[in-house]
Amino acid sequence: MVFMGDRATLLETGRFVQRHSKSAADEIIEAGPAVGAAVDTTTAEQETEAETEARHRLAAEKGDAGSMSVLGALLLRRGDLDGAERWLRAASAHGDRAAANNLGVLLHQRGYPDEAAGWWRVAAVAGSAPAAHALGRHHRERGDEPAAEYWLRQSAEQGHALGAYALADLLEHRSDVGAERWLRAAAEQGHREAAYRLALAVERRATAPVRGPHAYDTGTGLRTSLAGTEPGAGPATGTGLRTAAALAGAAGPGPGERPAAATDGLGEAEQWFRQAAARGHRRAALHLGAILEKRGDLKEAGRWYLMSAKDGEAKAACALAFLLRDAGDEESAAVWWLRAAQDGDGNAANALGALHAARGEQQTAERWYRAAMDAGDVNGAYNLGLLCAAQERTAQAEQWYRRAAYAGHREAANALAVLLLQAGDAGGAEPWFSKAAEAGSVDAAFNLGILHAGRDDDRTALTWYERAAAAGHTEAALQVGIAYLRDGDEQAAERHLRCAAGGGSAEAAYRLATVLDARRPDPGPPVLGAPRAEKSECEEWYERAAQQGHRRAQVRVGMLAAARGDVAEAARWYREAAEAGSRNGAFNLGLLLAREGGEREAALWWTRAAHAGHGRAALRLALLAARRGELTEGRRWCARAVELGPAEVAERAARLSEALHQELTA
Repeated sequence: MVFMGDRATLLETGRFVQRHSKSAADEIIEAGPAVGAAVDTTTAEQETEAETEARHRLAAEKGDAGSMSVLGALLLRRGDLDGAERWLRAASAHGDRAAANNLGVLLHQRGYPDEAAGWWRVAAVAGSAPAAHALGRHHRERGDEPAAEYWLRQSAEQGHALGAYALADLLEHRSDVGAERWLRAAAEQGHREAAYRLALAVERRATAPVRGPHAYDTGTGLRTSLAGTEPGAGPATGTGLRTAAALAGAAGPGPGERPAAATDGLGEAEQWFRQAAARGHRRAALHLGAILEKRGDLKEAGRWYLMSAKDGEAKAACALAFLLRDAGDEESAAVWWLRAAQDGDGNAANALGALHAARGEQQTAERWYRAAMDAGDVNGAYNLGLLCAAQERTAQAEQWYRRAAYAGHREAANALAVLLLQAGDAGGAEPWFSKAAEAGSVDAAFNLGILHAGRDDDRTALTWYERAAAAGHTEAALQVGIAYLRDGDEQAAERHLRCAAGGGSAEAAYRLATVLDARRPDPGPPVLGAPRAEKSECEEWYERAAQQGHRRAQVRVGMLAAARGDVAEAARWYREAAEAGSRNGAFNLGLLLAREGGEREAALWWTRAAHAGHGRAALRLALLAARRGELTEGRRWCARAVELGPAEVAERAARLSEALHQELTA
């Protein structure tokens, strides 16, 4: 405890500083008994400060010890140390404990700590809780913790909030479990710092059993994977809820449901954060905002973030900006990000970098990413790497990725590995993939699977695919499903394909549909007048894949629709597949059109399919030419059908070609 000899020294000065609206002296100066005992309160309320002082001065000059004490306290609060000392010494000589405490305060301000401690001891022995608190802090500053604990406990047990808080701080420093009791006692009396620290303790206890290991949050969830997004696709800046919660340091809910006790603990933590925030504690307001944001109470969260930000909390300004950005007010968000970044918040600087990068202002974006890096935010280096990679400044991208990767940024390690692999350095890439995967990068685990699969090491590849799939990687789940299908484990394959298909993979949806399709009983030929059959689950998965542009799924959906007799639906899907380049789609569309009498258009689609390598389409064109008497053209398509196959088609085409040849030479 260091006192500087001015009025600010009267503040509570533990690890955190009180900033109440009343004057600092009011926290320590003890009122004399005359205020409550000798003065009629109705009269006192009507008096001005000058009149009160004059009345007590008159009584003090007549020898009234209580008035001497009150007058000394009034002068001490005003900063008139010379005037106060005379009356406080006189009242202390008459045994007034409040005067003795206040004299200690005065002497401490004058730079006489040992004499101050002597008067505090006199007052504390006489039962003064503020004096016991001051004396306890005096001993703690000098390293005498047993004496400090004794006097702070005396103060705390008398219900003195500052004494309870200081005792809690001392016990917490020693990792004593009794600290929370005294934090609670101080908080219940309105001590805002105690309420804040109590909330942190309750929150830690409630979340510790389910909190996972710390990992970098790169923000956007961009994937720098061999099979997905390329490096430089976009910045990692953090997004709304997740970032705001991380800013406050509040532990978010883990997977699954929390035990009831943990939920109750979080509710209690919120109450204490709310109490501290209502008393102007800006960090408590930040935590409260994060809790409310997680719960979806964005409007109230924004109010607390705003209050905290206005009080100078850079993290709150950044969190508020994310809320505004998510609400569509990018301009206001930029204002708060700028304010936070100028106060040294690296996350806000990253967000500004992303904002300018999205606008094409690359130089400004780079400046803010560098500012983030200078603020100690490793995402700054990673984002610089992404920016350089997007501009094909590969050497610089590698430099920034390395810097972030060496600092422990797992996604930077993955991006660096991708960069090295693309440059042909598989040996240099693998250790970085491994480092990123071991640190929890799902994309790196998937990329390791691709790396080992490329070496025909399917067993190791499957191990990494399974690890990525367990963490929710869609493409990895697809690869695991394919591997199990290859091994004949249809049940395990289906489970992984469902995960991948549910995650949005069109290929997984198609493969899952084929698995389910193979189990369906043969529906048999359609019966005239029979009700149209409902769509099966496999058809629904085919449709999901088809809607994502999967051409084989589109053809299969068309076939199932045709089997149900829904010609229009079948034609729609065949046409969509054909226009996307599917030769099977073009062939089937041709068949459908020919049956409906549109032979001319059918020929156009068969021609497209035949040029794309479809043997049956070539045979159909040969038959069509033969019927028209275009024998030479028919033989040309027969030759194409023989070339393309399959065997059955090639055999039929050869027989037709021979027949046409005989017809030509007859």
